[in-house]
Amino acid sequence: MGSQSQIKYHPKYLWFLVLSFSMIVAISNWYDARLIMLFGVIVTPGSLLFPLTFLLSDIITEVYGFKHARRAIWVALLFNAIFISYGKILTLLPSPEFSNYEALDKLINMDFWIITASFTSYIIAEPLNAYLLAKLKIITKGKYVGIRFIASTIIASTIDTPLFVLIAFHSTLSLEKMNSMIFSIWFIKCIVEIGLLPFSISLTKIIKNKERLNIYDINTNFTPFSIDVTYPLDDNKFER
Repeated sequence: MGSQSQIKYHPKYLWFLVLSFSMIVAISNWYDARLIMLFGVIVTPGSLLFPLTFLLSDIITEVYGFKHARRAIWVALLFNAIFISYGKILTLLPSPEFSNYEALDKLINMDFWIITASFTSYIIAEPLNAYLLAKLKIITKGKYVGIRFIASTIIASTIDTPLFVLIAFHSTLSLEKMNSMIFSIWFIKCIVEIGLLPFSISLTKIIKNKERLNIYDINTNFTPFSIDVTYPLDDNKFER
């Protein structure tokens, strides 16, 4: 039967990884309108938290495969759009006469360019990160997990960060400040990934053993426009 050729399982931890991924995406974007000074340079608050999305995507891709990471990326994008849209709708509804929500409305009505930058950089960098990790896993035959995690994040961040900064702040910051911000945010993302590497590698090993999964995307169609998550049995190379 066809069911014999595909992996059938009930993952215990995938739901939590996808939920965490989606929430971090939403939280990171929410605070990006409020720039902060860190060690004398301007950075976005999201740059401190957003690297965790790459880390979670790495774990999902490494254990469950690119297809599950791709679906997580679309799920997070959907709920982030709902989150932002609902806030916009709220600001258009009337409020009681005794209330004053001007400051809150200003916060909710995030700048158009920040929203555009966030969605553009996200939809390019996140699939790229998962794609690179899946391909590197095949090339290295599953070895050098840490190097693969770092390499995919560095490359994806090199695309993600300039896109976000140049689109979001092109009308408010000078080119010099934007260049400084790009390097600072990129550096922070890389440092977070490297600093959390022992944790991410250990967690990946634990989840692999718990789920008895170690997916290789050998037969995967890497188109971003799909939510298929089925895998042939041969793509699971788990060995305790």
